[in-house]
Amino acid sequence: MTNDKGITRGMTRRGFGGMAAAATASFAIGAPSLLRAQSAITFAVPNPSALTWMPYWVAVGEGYFDEEGLAPTLEAIDGSSAVLQAMAAGQAQIGAPGPGPVLGARARGVDVKFIYNLFPKSVFGLLVKEESAVMSPEDLRGTVIGIGTADGAEMSFTKAIMTDLGMEENTDYTFLPVGDGGTAAVAFLRDDVSAYAGAISDAAILRARGMNLREITPPQYLGFFGNGIAMLESQMAATPDLAPKFGRSLVRGMRFAIDPANKDTVLAHCAAGNPQEGEDKAFAAGLLAGAIDRMTPTDEFFDQGYGYQPPEHWQMIHDSAVASGALAAPLDDLSAVYTNEFVAAWNA
Repeated sequence: MTNDKGITRGMTRRGFGGMAAAATASFAIGAPSLLRAQSAITFAVPNPSALTWMPYWVAVGEGYFDEEGLAPTLEAIDGSSAVLQAMAAGQAQIGAPGPGPVLGARARGVDVKFIYNLFPKSVFGLLVKEESAVMSPEDLRGTVIGIGTADGAEMSFTKAIMTDLGMEENTDYTFLPVGDGGTAAVAFLRDDVSAYAGAISDAAILRARGMNLREITPPQYLGFFGNGIAMLESQMAATPDLAPKFGRSLVRGMRFAIDPANKDTVLAHCAAGNPQEGEDKAFAAGLLAGAIDRMTPTDEFFDQGYGYQPPEHWQMIHDSAVASGALAAPLDDLSAVYTNEFVAAWNA
């Protein structure tokens, strides 16, 4: 799931893992803030990485929000809990929390609703060198799998895959903490590990260092999606045109970004949003490629359009949260947490 702390260097897996757990902050449900006459809005996000929110910055740069009559301001704050708190307090009309914190907030009575699945694929992946004989996780029996840290969310992500294949840690395979990005590259080069479980930021760093990688993540595990666009139901009622306009702008941004001819322009728009992130051109390009991949729906759901939320993927995340204790009990009505009502119009 998308990293609360960003997908830039040094901002990796701990933030990703936080999205699989319910938000811990308690906050009051605030009245929605009304849009001013010029339709100025605040979009709260849980990290400052412009490439994480690439369709937004493309929509800004290409004038799509202007055409919709919106004047958005992006405010990067610390994590999904803070995003939800800002929304509930009326300080942001729209936000980009992770699905786990949204489930936790709904369990506490916050009327938040997920409306746009920005990262329909998991931001974690199981990676091997291009020339490796390993073609699937089954081939990792008896090998060492590299992870960033012993307590990172990528460990539980990979362990779930291996457990489903009937393999046990320290019996059929072992984990080896090798750090992020650059140090993971060293482990690969020394053949200390046969595979590496990392986030798209890690993959971008490895590729920027000249490593050719291949992903072997089973498709069903890509359903653990990441951050998306959410609003309070009370805000949606107060400003009924905001969700249609905002989502339509994001879809236009995605369609612009996936055209290879627009790559340099997309990178420039994102660099305008976060100049520091754009300084390393090779890294930014690699991260953009990873972001586009994770923002593109799987073949099974591609025809549904950008922003679509498969109910079965929500069920999977919900059940995982209950099993892990992140949710104390199943929600009475999971369908109340999200809506696909705008997706067709956004993609028309």
